[in-house]
Amino acid sequence: MRILYLLAVYLTAPIISVVLLARGVRDRSYWRNFRERFGFGARRAARGVWVHAVSVGEVQACAPLVTALYRRHPDLALTVTTFTPTGAARARALIGNIAEVRYVPYDLPGAVRRFLRRVDPQLAVIFETELWPNLYRECGRRRVPLVLASARISERSLGRYRRLGALFRDALSQAAIVAAQGEADAARFRALGADNTHVTGNLKFDFELPEGLAERGRRLRSQYAPRRALWVAGSTHEGEEAAVLEAQRGVRNTHADALLVIAPRHPPRFTPVAQQLVQAGVSFARRSDGDVRAAAAAEVLLLDSLGELLEFYAAADVAFVGGSLVPVGGHNLLEPAALGVPILTGPYNFNGAEVAQLLIARGAAEIVHSPQELGARVSALLADAAARARIGAQGRASVEASRGALEKLLALIEPLLEPPAGVGP
Repeated sequence: MRILYLLAVYLTAPIISVVLLARGVRDRSYWRNFRERFGFGARRAARGVWVHAVSVGEVQACAPLVTALYRRHPDLALTVTTFTPTGAARARALIGNIAEVRYVPYDLPGAVRRFLRRVDPQLAVIFETELWPNLYRECGRRRVPLVLASARISERSLGRYRRLGALFRDALSQAAIVAAQGEADAARFRALGADNTHVTGNLKFDFELPEGLAERGRRLRSQYAPRRALWVAGSTHEGEEAAVLEAQRGVRNTHADALLVIAPRHPPRFTPVAQQLVQAGVSFARRSDGDVRAAAAAEVLLLDSLGELLEFYAAADVAFVGGSLVPVGGHNLLEPAALGVPILTGPYNFNGAEVAQLLIARGAAEIVHSPQELGARVSALLADAAARARIGAQGRASVEASRGALEKLLALIEPLLEPPAGVGP
């Protein structure tokens, strides 16, 4: 099985590289630091901590841990890896001042060895479910303790890993600790042979809202919608923009001046979405143009910039979180919840099922199944300030009540950290 896996990795790595390089034609961020995907890059200070978060959602989850490690161990070199350019951009925005951000290497033996030689970690923390046999095997060979943080695994994934037999059982055996999100996740990891598994909760609840966020949200509101309703469709995917535009037509029947802010999940889609708005005959403005007057007269504001979605959530009356009306699996519901913004989401939330179930059960979020239902619920919420306040308060309370995973995780990993040179035990 290991030989078959190696063959598959050697065959697919060039294909993935070609796909990423082709995407770079439209989005040059795919070309930057490309050599890091083969393990190259600057050498880091020895015996630091390496944290891997595959994309934006995992980066959000890892930020509290990286920040806490920096505060508690300011001399520790911190490296954060991700796979996607959007994940890397988000990591630099959140923690780039305290950690070096680079791409994780392909799971090729040579690339993995080069990466670990350059980063030289004393501890590796992998977020959620990233099981890479060669990377884990090399960490084991170098005696680098591995911690799976905020770890989750679905019943479907469990069956797939079981079918692959010893390959992934051996990889998982390299993990010193599995810190699972919930009891069900912990049971599945134990079924794969991870005996040192603990339930610590979901670290995503322990995030900190950026300082001054509420004020920046008020400023955006005063610029773009001082006297009209504003709702945000965040992290949308292909197929969802058409749905939210149809919903907006329904909203405008009862709230004629309502402004819809559309934030596509991936930057390469900014231009196609703009073209879609033109074809739909919708009056819109692009955030990147900076023309507030044009936006003030528009029906839609296209948020074609990075790192501003949270601020627009803070400015919004209602938030629809995308990746959920199409089978992508949903995106982060916790940010608008922590901001006290009523949340609407589609039925596809399997990437964060426990978070979605919690917020829905507590009345902080609601599922919609169609553009018509989305438009009707947005319209109803825009007409009911008391309901918005009540739902928003439930969101804030749900986030606050679920915090605590960070301290549990730190209690597990700090004993694995070596003391600084010259400092006794």
